[in-house]
Amino acid sequence: MHNTISTRHQNLYLEDVALDDIANQFGTPCFVYSKDAIRQNFMAYKEALGDQDHLICYAVKSNSNLAVLQTLADLGAGFDIVSGGELERVLLAGGDASKIVFSGVAKTATDMRRALQVGIHCFNVESETELALLNATAAEQDKVAAVSVRVNPDVDAKTHPYISTGLKENKFGIDINLAPEIYQRAAQMDNISVVGVDCHIGSQITEIKPFIDAMDRLLVLVSELESMGIRLNHIDIGGGLGVRYQNEDTPTVADYMAELLPRLEGRHESLVMEPGRSITANAGVLLMEVQTIKSNGLNNFAIVDAAMNDMLRPALYQAWMDIQPIKHNSSAQEATYDVVGPVCETGDFLGKGRPLAIAEGDRLCLFSAGAYGFVMSSNYNSRPRAPEVMVDGDKTYLIRARETITDLVRGEQLLPTGS
Repeated sequence: MHNTISTRHQNLYLEDVALDDIANQFGTPCFVYSKDAIRQNFMAYKEALGDQDHLICYAVKSNSNLAVLQTLADLGAGFDIVSGGELERVLLAGGDASKIVFSGVAKTATDMRRALQVGIHCFNVESETELALLNATAAEQDKVAAVSVRVNPDVDAKTHPYISTGLKENKFGIDINLAPEIYQRAAQMDNISVVGVDCHIGSQITEIKPFIDAMDRLLVLVSELESMGIRLNHIDIGGGLGVRYQNEDTPTVADYMAELLPRLEGRHESLVMEPGRSITANAGVLLMEVQTIKSNGLNNFAIVDAAMNDMLRPALYQAWMDIQPIKHNSSAQEATYDVVGPVCETGDFLGKGRPLAIAEGDRLCLFSAGAYGFVMSSNYNSRPRAPEVMVDGDKTYLIRARETITDLVRGEQLLPTGS
């Protein structure tokens, strides 16, 4: 983030635009993304992969705004989707269907039909039931479905339990020890073509070792499959690296690839990756305004106009996200604040115990808000969802308008009178 956020004249700027100007123009709360940061973060993967045959599939779930997807599609990105809705978003944004991998534990026959129709790269299959359904659905359409089996390597990613996805007890994937027989069954199905192996051990991983452990386990499986006569085209190592929210010591993509790529040397399989957070998290911020400052004798509260419905991460994952004033306020005394929202829940906080020199009416910036921010937002308490803005150099583009009350009640119906 910090390569695109700067302080000029004691004001925060994103690229070449003052955040205060954005707040004036579009109101608060408001999500703002840097096009250049998205580009730089994606290119870090592309450059680190060098000559290695690869496909970088951006994880759409982290930020699915059409302009964000368009920015990545223009850079040649593939896409990792987990729903029929995400598939349609990628297509609307100009994404290449042949670079889409379809993950997720509960794909429906309708999802599968549409994905087969547009010709996606492959399905990351997560159960035997799904494999059978996909085979039958492909047969109906007289198509062959390309499949990668998502195996569970039982690697502890040492991340928050809600976003750790590669342990035996998680709902994802197939036990790596049972995988060979599943592959054998898949290889015998008429409308299935086995093309790869996939794993995903979790999100916000800030060490390289768990990824390397997972890759080593995948390579053992790949060799075993080869001895059974099943030759794969690709190995999908899953999500990207974690990002720095506070003071995490995060490796660079180049560090990661320096350890991973030697393991693939001389192999024919291409490498597939599904980074999301590491591309968008630090490319975005959430702007908000202090409505009220109050104290209960124990705590000082800065009550802002953004809430858990806009940014769920602190409430859901106890996530720490940096909060700073957009403009320096020389007349305000520094105090320690809990930054909280207007939603009627004690869990509605964005940050606790933050030293801030602020007054009512000041605007704050919540950093690293570009991933799992807007996409997880809701209309709880009948709050319209915030607008999204893209900054490109000194230009700003409204890429999603603030919702209106009409948007909120669209599709709802009063009962007939007198009933």
